[in-house]
Amino acid sequence: MNTPAVTAATGGESDRPRGAQDPEDGQGPRTGDAIGDLLLAAHKAAADPAAAPVLQIIERDDGFVKSAPVTSWIAPVDQWPDEDRQALDLVKGGRVLDIGAGGGRAARVLLDRGHDVTALDVSPGALEVCRQQGVRSLVHGTVDEHAGSGARYDSFLLLGANLGLLESRERAPRFLRALAAMAAPGAVIIGQGHNMSDSQAPQHLPYNQRNLRAGRIAGQRTLRIRYRDVATPWFHYLCLAPHELAALAAGTGWQLTDIAPVDTATDYIATLTLTSD
Repeated sequence: MNTPAVTAATGGESDRPRGAQDPEDGQGPRTGDAIGDLLLAAHKAAADPAAAPVLQIIERDDGFVKSAPVTSWIAPVDQWPDEDRQALDLVKGGRVLDIGAGGGRAARVLLDRGHDVTALDVSPGALEVCRQQGVRSLVHGTVDEHAGSGARYDSFLLLGANLGLLESRERAPRFLRALAAMAAPGAVIIGQGHNMSDSQAPQHLPYNQRNLRAGRIAGQRTLRIRYRDVATPWFHYLCLAPHELAALAAGTGWQLTDIAPVDTATDYIATLTLTSD
């Protein structure tokens, strides 16, 4: 997974893998706002040149684990990967909903560019960092909950591989219909994807094959993020191929209208355009 903001902002399936449970007698991580804790720690560390890097632990439900720094989650725009800046440049003028906003790095840049931006996240800690970054329009909740608010947007941003927030084959159409319910005429979704469906890497291929046997999209992942003694609930994250995204969008009011490749073999930037008002 290659994402600066793995924040489950969907409110759909959050099935825990078989055998997963909260720790007893202090064994194992406790469930909580690990992403918010990470962001608050990283935001504080950014002000101290001597501070150690803040690391997240990404745990897959088959036991695969890796660590990654979270500096990029709150980095200034001149330190972003080129593909992140490329995605931001595709956002239309008008109102923008930054979904899975994390620490507000994208929302802050869009505000500076004159956009009317709302940051949405399910992590209270993430929204606190957004607030400290000067983002004032904040939504604590899921896209489904926000769809009932009557708000309308010209662009929806899913930065940092956050097309993964589509979660699964079953969940993705409901997620996209929720965005369509909030879409102004001509609205677009700008999303970054991370294609693991086509991976032949030995650490991923057996997991992909297990997914296919279970009727899931090969690139679906069941994950949790850990920081110190805290872990998020288990959540699904969909690392799908562009053709799979196009198929999932059918009948939701959105059409995949552009795929921009980036320098890596697995990442891409997708533009979906509203087809029905």
